[in-house]
Amino acid sequence: MSNLNVLTQSYLDYCRRQKRLDEKTLKAYRIDLTQFLKKITVTDISEITPKELEQFIGTLHQKYKPKTVKRKIASLKALFHYFEYRELLDQNPFNKLQIKFREPVILPKTIPLHTVERLLSAIYQQNSAAKSEYQKKITIRDAAVIELLFATGMRISELCSLKNNDINLQDKNILIYGKGAKERRIQIGNDDVLRILNEYKHAFLTEIQNCRNFFVNSSGGALSDQSVRRMINKYTSLAAIELHITPHMFRHTFATSLLEADVDIRYIQEMLGHSSIHITEIYTHVAMSKQRDILTTKHPRKDFLVR
Repeated sequence: MSNLNVLTQSYLDYCRRQKRLDEKTLKAYRIDLTQFLKKITVTDISEITPKELEQFIGTLHQKYKPKTVKRKIASLKALFHYFEYRELLDQNPFNKLQIKFREPVILPKTIPLHTVERLLSAIYQQNSAAKSEYQKKITIRDAAVIELLFATGMRISELCSLKNNDINLQDKNILIYGKGAKERRIQIGNDDVLRILNEYKHAFLTEIQNCRNFFVNSSGGALSDQSVRRMINKYTSLAAIELHITPHMFRHTFATSLLEADVDIRYIQEMLGHSSIHITEIYTHVAMSKQRDILTTKHPRKDFLVR
């Protein structure tokens, strides 16, 4: 095994044991760095030059979209920063590189509010029409899941990892563990959402106590993100909704709806758990209905008496 391979493995161990990165981040690092090790032509850390890195980055651009390339370069930069920190390099080859490229702005996809209403109505109708206690329990859970995604804008991974103790229905707040082990609290501001969460907890109390996760599947285990995706597809079909809805679209819809209601973007940033306001600012591009309303009602041209 080359010294580059050994040192890269040491870095991944460092990320896991000392930086305490989550499994998804570690997996992404491992994939990106393994790809680099397979493609690079040298085997010793001292032989890596800016030219070698430029050639590798060039191959990435041929194969991936700019956002993916950006992530892979970030993984590689972090590795070389570690090498520099450990004084394994005389000079970091990235210091000799200027890597700037335009990343296209991809607007987040939102769900029209009337479509969210139709989707929720389909779940509650299924609950009312349930012919067995089992069916009733499942539809209560499904309603609680979708309501919470829309009410809080939390990520699907955050929802599926919620523990029983993370949700305080008496005080109406939820403790969310986000990316990078960052914690945030968010309020449950709607009485209907609170009611269905209480109803769900009462119906699944035994399973929740045994599993410790707040949301459980029909077997009593932790609810997975794939189960939530299947759940959404099921009710989308029942409601005859043609739009393909993903769990993350509820997060986008949550943020955009609040922005259009004149909520300060910094409050939205905090509720979403974004580390930087620049990430949240993507939603300023999608609030077109608010822009239309402003330009229709506030622009001075409306008061001109021109014939």
